[in-house]
Amino acid sequence: MGPVPRTLELFYDVLSPYSWLAFEVTPGKQLRPGLGETEAEGGVRKERGDLGLVNFLAVPYAVSGKQVLCRYKNIWNISLQLQPTLIGGILRESGNQPPAMLPHKAVYLRSDLRLLSQHHQVPIHFPKDFFSVILKKGSLTAMRFLTAVKMEHPELLEKVSRELWMRVWSRDEDITEPPSILAAAEKAGMSMEQAQELLEWVSTPQVKNQLKETTEAACKYGAFGLPVTVAHLQDETHMLFGSDRLELLAHLLGEKWMGPVPPAVNAKL
Repeated sequence: MGPVPRTLELFYDVLSPYSWLAFEVTPGKQLRPGLGETEAEGGVRKERGDLGLVNFLAVPYAVSGKQVLCRYKNIWNISLQLQPTLIGGILRESGNQPPAMLPHKAVYLRSDLRLLSQHHQVPIHFPKDFFSVILKKGSLTAMRFLTAVKMEHPELLEKVSRELWMRVWSRDEDITEPPSILAAAEKAGMSMEQAQELLEWVSTPQVKNQLKETTEAACKYGAFGLPVTVAHLQDETHMLFGSDRLELLAHLLGEKWMGPVPPAVNAKL
């Protein structure tokens, strides 16, 4: 029997492309333009840690972080816990504001994501009507749906999250209307009956309260944006913000950082 995995929590929202990047690099899977998912090879080597990823679909950097974490899930000795989170609640609680609301950051955002997309091999493309899609429509229903997925079908959470990211950040498709969410769920392998049932749950107190509790938990860790990775290591807990702190995460875990596309993953492409 091998060492017990260390726990990582990833808090994310599908509005965050940087969450997607972090998401894909962690578990050992990767998504490249025109290619499907590929599982990385790699054994468990050390005592694993618990990782928590707070995910927000509407945040571009969330996409990046999630993508990378998924690629390392089977390489590092970790237990990755995905935590669907609402970015709006975090911004309100912390007093922060979206980078796109600041003129200089808004200009930088496009070039930054273009380069990160190439470097991480994640197919990110800016929505044509960015402000309407990201800042007006938001991701409340999508994140409630992912919360319901985690509650009832946790084994499908990663795939459904990825499909929602692909819709908004790769194909410039809607993620707010029921047919759009159902299409993403079905493409992720969920039956239409299951998806319809979960969609009916998004307005229930149980789902609403769970999303609220997860968002509050991220705030208690000190989150001011997404993605946020929380590493539970022995008697210490570390909160890391953004998709560009994974080298530091490797240092905390005592693992080797091999870039956003580790050899075990790249060999499969």
